[in-house]
Amino acid sequence: MSYRATPSAGFHLPRLAQASYDDRATFSAEVSKDIVPKIITANGIDAATLGTEVTPGGYLLKTNASLQTEGDLDDAAADRLAGSLGYVFRQYRVLTSRLNDTTGKTGFVVVRFPQGSLNATVAQRFFEAADATKKGLGGGYAVFGDEQIFLNATNSEGKPYSGLDDASFQDGLRRAAVSFGGPKPMVSSLGNATARFIGNDWQRSTRGEGYQTLLGGSDGELVRKLDEISRCYAFLLATTADTKGWAKDE
Repeated sequence: MSYRATPSAGFHLPRLAQASYDDRATFSAEVSKDIVPKIITANGIDAATLGTEVTPGGYLLKTNASLQTEGDLDDAAADRLAGSLGYVFRQYRVLTSRLNDTTGKTGFVVVRFPQGSLNATVAQRFFEAADATKKGLGGGYAVFGDEQIFLNATNSEGKPYSGLDDASFQDGLRRAAVSFGGPKPMVSSLGNATARFIGNDWQRSTRGEGYQTLLGGSDGELVRKLDEISRCYAFLLATTADTKGWAKDE
């Protein structure tokens, strides 16, 4: 599951957009330690069986600190956990993916960098280089360790958001890797995977109804637990926003 710890809706944070990567990463690490395990436990999952790390993540040619939660879950449990994370953190959508599912219908490319060289700056540079190589490759990416992962994710009609078929998507990233300067990356794997977005339109469904339906309804036990966790998250966010000035009006 790929998502962000900083909210996309529901909080008045006019200066969050100007927050530095390091500040976002520090906040994400606190959320990973204090809030994410509570959400996992609320779903009836042993938090020790899942791993969560702070990594660079890209969306529409911008890199931000992201959270990646990884573990062995069936699709229903993964979607429910993704919905729980999106609900508490007020995300428009959370990406769930299974790269080892060769029967999936989503094309992917893994670009591997030399050990220890893939940081937020390098990831953003390659993100921009990929989009310059072929328009449509600047949609998004996730990072695990030294690997930058690009998924040719599709909408509800099965059409790629990138506007590229899988062959063009993969060819563009291959060419970007070949032409990219140091640190020198290589395409380490490509193929098909399972990937889908779990989400809620917070402008239309201001209480998170899209997530609540997946999670058993607004009066369900899981949503009640998540609402309590949301209050802990809101307190942590308010404390950080006060310190960093995120809530100050422009």
